Amino acid sequence: MSDEVDEVEDKAEDKDETAGATVAAVYDPAAPAPLGVERAPTGHAGVDALLERLGDADHLPADGHIEVYEDVHRGLREALTALDARPGPPAPLSSYDNRS
Repeated sequence: MSDEVDEVEDKAEDKDETAGATVAAVYDPAAPAPLGVERAPTGHAGVDALLERLGDADHLPADGHIEVYEDVHRGLREALTALDARPGPPAPLSSYDNRS
């Protein structure tokens, strides 16, 4: 009977170790985790896509964030530059341009 009790205890210990390993696999405090920061749409499809790209950093280790941030920054800078390049109303003529 003692062998049966030992066998049952061994199975219970194995089950506890397996459960502990499962919990450890689920929660790793050093693993990447989303920050849960919500991004509100801007109404500009290109900018919204870039801001959505920031979510890619949620699943990367910290050393992978810089690539995402630089990519988004580059895209936002290009979007702002494109706004400056749009044709607008002509600038008023300066009185200095009409010299004789």
